[in-house]
Amino acid sequence: MQAIMETLFDAVYLVSVLTIGLLMIKGSKGNRQFRFFGWMAVVLGVGDAFHLIPRALALCTTGLENYTIPLGLGKWITSVTMTFFYVLLYYVWRLRYHVHNQGALTFAVYALAVLRVLLCMLPQNQWLSIDAPLSWGIYRNVPFVILGILIILLFYNSAKQHGDLSFRWMWLTIVLSFAFYIPVVLWADRMPMIGLLMIPKTCAYVWTILIGYFAMKQESGIKN
Repeated sequence: MQAIMETLFDAVYLVSVLTIGLLMIKGSKGNRQFRFFGWMAVVLGVGDAFHLIPRALALCTTGLENYTIPLGLGKWITSVTMTFFYVLLYYVWRLRYHVHNQGALTFAVYALAVLRVLLCMLPQNQWLSIDAPLSWGIYRNVPFVILGILIILLFYNSAKQHGDLSFRWMWLTIVLSFAFYIPVVLWADRMPMIGLLMIPKTCAYVWTILIGYFAMKQESGIKN
């Protein structure tokens, strides 16, 4: 039952975010903010597919223990693509609120993103091993969490300052995604049930994408 329900959930999720992303890229009509948002959704969907598809195959066939390498490779790719997701989200913030200059802030975003990717690339992560060390799961996520906190603060302050009703909950979607993700990193290996938090984490990301999609429809006059 878990295999069927989880596979259906993941399939709906992947199809939904990829479809929304392509619709936003096509429907952005030259609006760079929404085109970037569309690419965010595509990066999210494609990156997660590298992990979720092998996981679905494992659950529906011989079990997770027999798919260690594909699952590890998928997590590796997803970790990198999620970093790109937040860099794109940073540029959505800049475009939406007409932010100029801020070289130090941009440098900080890129520095955190590069550090995160470099940490993900180090062999000490042992991505393809069944006994990947928890310590490196923490190390590589430190700059990622800092980057997330930075994006949260930027959207919270800007949406409040500009009275931006369409994006007023963007900060909360990111808070929720990290709130569900961090316990999985820390405790899922010892308590597998913690892994179920990836479902609400995924829902938080869908909410993020829908905020951009509905804002595009409202501001561009796009009909259903």
